[in-house]
Amino acid sequence: MAYKILTTPQFAALRQGQFRGAPVDIADGYIHLSSAAQLAGTARKHFAGQEGLFVLAIGLTRLGNAVRWEASRGGQLFPHLYGRLGMEHVLAHTTLRWQGDEVVLPA
Repeated sequence: MAYKILTTPQFAALRQGQFRGAPVDIADGYIHLSSAAQLAGTARKHFAGQEGLFVLAIGLTRLGNAVRWEASRGGQLFPHLYGRLGMEHVLAHTTLRWQGDEVVLPA
């Protein structure tokens, strides 16, 4: 399981089959994902203070070999998707909610 945070317009594009990645994804050539343990840090670092965000639970087995675990922030291995992300890969989604300093994960 991996997670992706999207803005409301990005989530709408995903639902319409037109999501090509967030600007950082497009610039880097892959879609950035986070593990459960990395999600709150990603939210704090890249989305602090933003409203209207969604957290998506992504089924990695559905993505096959398109996912690579690569070193990133602090040398941690992050899942990177070298391919298309579609709603068929999303197991669950919810609006981003905080509980203390942690992000509430979709069930």
